[in-house]
Amino acid sequence: MGVKKFMRKFLTVILLLLIAVPVGYANTSSGLISMKFDLSDHGNDKTAQLWIPYPITNANQDISNISVKGTMSSSGVYTDRTHEIPMLYARWENGIKKRTLTFSFNVTRKEFIHRDFPTKESNWDPADYTKYLSATRLGPTDGEVKKLSDSITLGQKTVLGKAKAIYDWTCENTYRNPNTRGCGSGDVCSLIKDPGGKCTDISSVFVSLARAAGVPAREILGIRQGKKPLQDISKWQHCWAEFYLPGYGWVPVDPADVRKMMLKEKLELSDKKTQTYRDYFWGGLDPYRIKLGQGKDIVLNPRQHGEPINYLMYPYAQIGKKTVDWLDPENFKYTITYQQ
Repeated sequence: MGVKKFMRKFLTVILLLLIAVPVGYANTSSGLISMKFDLSDHGNDKTAQLWIPYPITNANQDISNISVKGTMSSSGVYTDRTHEIPMLYARWENGIKKRTLTFSFNVTRKEFIHRDFPTKESNWDPADYTKYLSATRLGPTDGEVKKLSDSITLGQKTVLGKAKAIYDWTCENTYRNPNTRGCGSGDVCSLIKDPGGKCTDISSVFVSLARAAGVPAREILGIRQGKKPLQDISKWQHCWAEFYLPGYGWVPVDPADVRKMMLKEKLELSDKKTQTYRDYFWGGLDPYRIKLGQGKDIVLNPRQHGEPINYLMYPYAQIGKKTVDWLDPENFKYTITYQQ
């Protein structure tokens, strides 16, 4: 073999190794997250209430050095009744002019990959997973969604086979729409007609199709960590999905990040690097994220005024009975920063 031919092969192998995991990924990522809120500009003649997603330690992330400071009349950590989502709640009574709160914590998040799936599916009872097989307000499991799910999973007999077919379909048929506000609403009926959106939209499509096929699934709500010494991550919320594999446990999938990387790197479905991303996010997650909670159609605790909220991934506030626009941090107002 000539030197030039050898070098070409050598460089090709190195390149494949570099993209085997998306560029920049590491085994762990750590930092200090600081969330600063100031509701003073919304007036002081009405009670102000603030609910903040409250991350907790689990097998894949460690949360420590939690600090809560501010001028609130009262505060505490609560969970909702259905999903048991932790949330930090603060309240300012009428007449308090300065309405500020700072919530900070350290996080260390691990990369993890789940692909050592069992060759034989264990027996399981769907009744044990009713919550993860049920429809939500914007995520039905009947009608057109059920028809589409049945067509995608035709011939598949196992949970794993159905989940993989739905994951592949979602990667191939959705697209990232950069004009979508925030992370999207996850309105699945609209999305199966025009499957463009952001992470909540794409993850919700996967979850609804999976549930319609009898595969327990759920959206995971979070926020990304930065990769620089200091970064503003106020708009870095991110949603991915998980499905339950009997005899194994919850398996993460992130078709939304596949479509994001395709848009960012101008990739086609046929490109080898697209397949690399698809392979990685089937059971794999990078460490540059934090799980904040999960679930849809949430009744907060203490209860908010009005109907259940779609999800709790952004801070949520009400002045009197009026809800503040959580997708507008400049006017809300809040900043979330990441510091290595």
